[in-house]
Amino acid sequence: MPHQRSITTSSIEGLVTTEDGRGISGTRVVIRDGNGSVRETLTNGDGVFRISDFNSGAYHLDLRREGFADFSRDDVQLGSSEVLSIEIKLRATDNSVARGALDRPLAGAVPPTGGQTEAEAQEPYRELRRRPNETTPEQTAATVQTPPTENENFEKKTYRWDIANGDSSDPLNAYKRYKASGEYEYTSGHWWDPFDRNKLKGDYPIFGKQTFFAFNGSAVTALDGRRLPTPSLVAAENPGESTFFGKGGQLFLSELFRFTGELYHGDTSFRPKDWRIVFTPAFDVNYLATQERGIVNINPQRGSDRFDDHVGLQQAFVEYKIKDLSPNYDFVSVRAGIQQFQSDFRGFIYSEEQPGLRIFGNLKSDRYEYNLAYFYHLEKDTNSGLNTFNDRHQQVAIANLYIQDFFFKGYTTQFSYHFDKDDPSIYYNNNGIITRPEPIGVVIPHGIRSHYIGWASNGHIKRINVSHAFYQVLGYDTDNQVASRRNVTPCPQGFGKCDRVDINAQMAALELSLDKDWVRFRSSFFYASGDKNPRDGIARGFDSIDESQSFAGGDFSFWNREGIRLTSTLIGLKSDNALFPDLRASKNEGQANYVNPGAFVYNAGADFDITPKMRWVVNFNYLQFVHTEPLELALFQSHIHRGIGADYGTGFIYRPPLSENIVLEGGITGLTPARGLRDIYTGQTLLSTFALVKFVF
Repeated sequence: MPHQRSITTSSIEGLVTTEDGRGISGTRVVIRDGNGSVRETLTNGDGVFRISDFNSGAYHLDLRREGFADFSRDDVQLGSSEVLSIEIKLRATDNSVARGALDRPLAGAVPPTGGQTEAEAQEPYRELRRRPNETTPEQTAATVQTPPTENENFEKKTYRWDIANGDSSDPLNAYKRYKASGEYEYTSGHWWDPFDRNKLKGDYPIFGKQTFFAFNGSAVTALDGRRLPTPSLVAAENPGESTFFGKGGQLFLSELFRFTGELYHGDTSFRPKDWRIVFTPAFDVNYLATQERGIVNINPQRGSDRFDDHVGLQQAFVEYKIKDLSPNYDFVSVRAGIQQFQSDFRGFIYSEEQPGLRIFGNLKSDRYEYNLAYFYHLEKDTNSGLNTFNDRHQQVAIANLYIQDFFFKGYTTQFSYHFDKDDPSIYYNNNGIITRPEPIGVVIPHGIRSHYIGWASNGHIKRINVSHAFYQVLGYDTDNQVASRRNVTPCPQGFGKCDRVDINAQMAALELSLDKDWVRFRSSFFYASGDKNPRDGIARGFDSIDESQSFAGGDFSFWNREGIRLTSTLIGLKSDNALFPDLRASKNEGQANYVNPGAFVYNAGADFDITPKMRWVVNFNYLQFVHTEPLELALFQSHIHRGIGADYGTGFIYRPPLSENIVLEGGITGLTPARGLRDIYTGQTLLSTFALVKFVF
């Protein structure tokens, strides 16, 4: 190359083998010059070594390796600006060492030895060649050679996805996985087999060379048997009952099918797709059996059980990559349509499948990731949770930024902003119960404008796994039902101006865990602020937009997985799959309520990987209300204590194929009420037994 400085030093490289040509790793190589200066190194796993930056002259060579006779040689001549390649054979003194696991058969580490005589083959030291060291003055002056063409270096394949070209006799297609037992290097794919090469799974182009189709289908069977506090109401299942609380036994069974078709242009690797079209319909069948009337439907004549089904469209979007920003796969893309989106690591604030527009991408070799999203919500089906095609009158805007390796390698942090615009509306769910506005207090439609500012993280700091979140929510509610501000008289600002409630609430969560061999020990703390004075015009109870979190035990926590109805009302103390005791009518169909008691959750648990396929989970929570004044106001009951109770659960997760294609999950959870929950309900322990079977193609 022009202006490249000439290299005047020399190098010695070599291969150290046994007498039968097996490379010897870990051999100590020592080279001394005439002045006594020493240079040394160890051979690698193939027995190869290289030492550079020698001046021309004579050198002394020594080799030492346990299990082999020492080797020495004087007067190894090295010229100027050259590389000397040598081969040295060591005689074994210990066969067990000579045939040890570190020694490998020679596999082309040096030029082939064809043409050497038998005497040369037995010689322990042999010079293979001498060549110029990289660039010499003669090379600098020489004409630069034209590099070989692509056809001279490679065999060109116009269609690289099927290198056997459909030939059934080719070794790539010859083996059959299911004909005989054993492991094979190659297998033939089938349209019904997701584990081998399959055109329906995006392993081959569906047409052309870069347009693929991927189909995913799932069937999830869920069973939940539970005992919840249930009032007998006026039309009790057993009219002769004299107690307020009836029988709380319930059985819920659901079968959910989802089918996703994805057509995209790009590659099978991690290069961002050029464009995508995704379509996901879902079908749900569910059955609920209870022991009291008025649970499955507001009309007690509907009895105590219910069968329902629903078809929803959960994803239908197009995605387009606007621009590649660097050769390191940095990009910016846009996605429009019904799409799934979770706004933080644990799903505390927003996790939904709704129509929207999202701009997303990454920067600096994926160290930074960002999202700008806007969603216009559809109503949900009451009993399945799937989308309908009715307008929800709610809009959500989200912006977040992820930063990887934030102060620590492997620790990712996120900053986010959410805006919830939930307009006044009146809505009755499929079971005839009004969910907007909440059927408590002054039942008048009201609107919410709330702003969530948050910081969250997930990753590890050295050996400790860390996940945390903190959110501050501000804004206003035009007329909160629980606070009943319109009943405040007289109003200092004039008629109708005391209805608004300002929002100022906080949430904090921290989980620490440590992996010890096959066990993960974890402990976490969760705080959602509560409202101490519901009538002061400031709503201090924290609530989410639409959470779907996995925290403090997740499915293996009774408080997390089950919804608990607030007696004598049509609202819930808490919703199912939620942590917040937010007093809202429904997590999916109701509005956020920021006048609530809040909660403390103290958690400890462990995950045991019994085998690579089987995980056993144990979990314990102790729960408290932060302030009980909103409950006292809603129930017209004084002196409700803060203690909720002890929440515990255990269960298993089993993945037979070591993947998500088949998942079996089951467990039992319970909640032993403390004094606060006994003040509202009874002292009876609440229980839930659940099972889940999931198949994915």
